[in-house]
Amino acid sequence: MANLKARLFGLFFILSIISFSAKAQNNKPGVFGIATITMPGDSVTRWGGYIELQTRSNKFFNQFFYYETKGGISYDIANNYTALLGAGRYVTDENDLGLTPNTEFRMWEQMTVNSFLDRVKFEHRYRAEQRWVNGIYRNRFRYRLSMVIPLNNKKVSPGTFFIGIFDEVFFNNKAPHFERNRFSAGLGYQFDKSFSLQLGWLNQYNYNLATAGAKNNLAININYRIHRDHKKSKEQIPTSAD
Repeated sequence: MANLKARLFGLFFILSIISFSAKAQNNKPGVFGIATITMPGDSVTRWGGYIELQTRSNKFFNQFFYYETKGGISYDIANNYTALLGAGRYVTDENDLGLTPNTEFRMWEQMTVNSFLDRVKFEHRYRAEQRWVNGIYRNRFRYRLSMVIPLNNKKVSPGTFFIGIFDEVFFNNKAPHFERNRFSAGLGYQFDKSFSLQLGWLNQYNYNLATAGAKNNLAININYRIHRDHKKSKEQIPTSAD
């Protein structure tokens, strides 16, 4: 068990060092704003789903240039194993930033696996994406490892402060294959059984053959979870949907 802890924390450390050491694309922090409504499956009803809105700014609450609207339908295959089919629309505006305007439609298939080590909650997320960027088709593959640690309770129940950390790697099917690394760490609070808020730091490192660099952002995650009127419900890990 100790070896497992050491390996997991070692992976987080290595990936975070990659993010820290990347050359900054813009030394002014931006903002990732994410609002999500989720209806998870439970032991009675295995079907669930979510919808999400997201916006990003190049500077601190200034020069908003990117917007997402997306959602998905999930199914609990087994306890702690959830499959999801999602779709979304993604828009990048030029906004005087010298960016190439993009409109993207995306579909994806996803598997999420949860595991628990005492009070530490882990989430492994595997995703395959089909993307149409300005009408051009692309594939992408993503893996995210998330860790949630409740501070004043053993579970993330109402009135709980928690630390949320994740690292996600992005690959495509064309050389050089590696495309992006996204690392985030933040502090969250579960207000009641439905509503949680998390504030933190998010570093996104982008790589292509022409350029490579990273940018720091303030990450604001607002989550609302819809509960069915069932007596049986599984423990939910308050990670961001995207």
